[in-house]
Amino acid sequence: MKRLLLLQICCATGFAFGQTTTDANTLQIATPTQNNKPVEDLNDKVGPPMLGIHWARGFEPNARASNEAQTKAQTRSPNMTYHGGKIMPTAITQTIFWGTSWGSYTGDKITGMDSWYEGFNLSNYAKTSDEYTGTNGQVGSSTTHLGHVIDPSASADGANSSTILGEVCKMVSPSTSGNGYYAVYTDTPRGSAGYCAYHSYGTCGSTPVQFAYFFKLDGDSGCDPADTSGLHSQGLAAIANVSGHELSEARSDPASPAAWYDSSGNENGDKCAWTFSTPLVTFSNNTQWKTQGEWSNAAYTAGTGYANSSGQRGCIAGK
Repeated sequence: MKRLLLLQICCATGFAFGQTTTDANTLQIATPTQNNKPVEDLNDKVGPPMLGIHWARGFEPNARASNEAQTKAQTRSPNMTYHGGKIMPTAITQTIFWGTSWGSYTGDKITGMDSWYEGFNLSNYAKTSDEYTGTNGQVGSSTTHLGHVIDPSASADGANSSTILGEVCKMVSPSTSGNGYYAVYTDTPRGSAGYCAYHSYGTCGSTPVQFAYFFKLDGDSGCDPADTSGLHSQGLAAIANVSGHELSEARSDPASPAAWYDSSGNENGDKCAWTFSTPLVTFSNNTQWKTQGEWSNAAYTAGTGYANSSGQRGCIAGK
């Protein structure tokens, strides 16, 4: 998401700034800069930078920006530009369900998210990011899902991203291709944090990984897409929607040096957050989800996209 350093935002109580138990022999921490540009990071530069932060509904991190700054932002092209880095030509996905409640869980979130990732492969929704290229090729719609693992130990909030990276390195054998994407779904409620999820990157040993963190969003109106289909529980619908946001951003702007974001630092998921052009999007396995659209430079230029919350017609749904 926005790659601006947020100097004064402490959105969650108990943010563990400056605390880490990382084993430096096995876990290498990525630098919190991209192209010598400060990045959005709520953890005060401890651990990998928090990218693609999916802000809760109604939370505006730049609400105090000056009128002059807002006017300049409105006159710039809304399209994303390329910043010289790699993309993810494919994604090898695996989910980690972390928390004491997952060991005895009987709801639909674990099986539902396995189905979500399986259906993402070759879906029209996956193709919403296919126009973006990098030094290693072009984003493709083919992905592989390796299923899920469960860690029934007590989960942490996402304030210390090195803790989340450590959980990934503990629980999976990362793909040596560098295209591994590991989504950590916790049973920690969002509380007063201003965001629902984020993505980041780092290494397990010498293997690069992409990872994402998700709060428990059951009953959380600030992170609820308001899926009225009845196909999923509210908690599953909520994490499914933010999962589309984070995976799409990781594929088009995964690491350092950065790849695709706009003049304000917004990635493709950020630019269409909380906007939907259709009640449900059908995935390749015929499952249906209420999932936000993703920004397309091509659609904006051609005038074929739907409007985001700023009225810019560059979002596509992949329906």
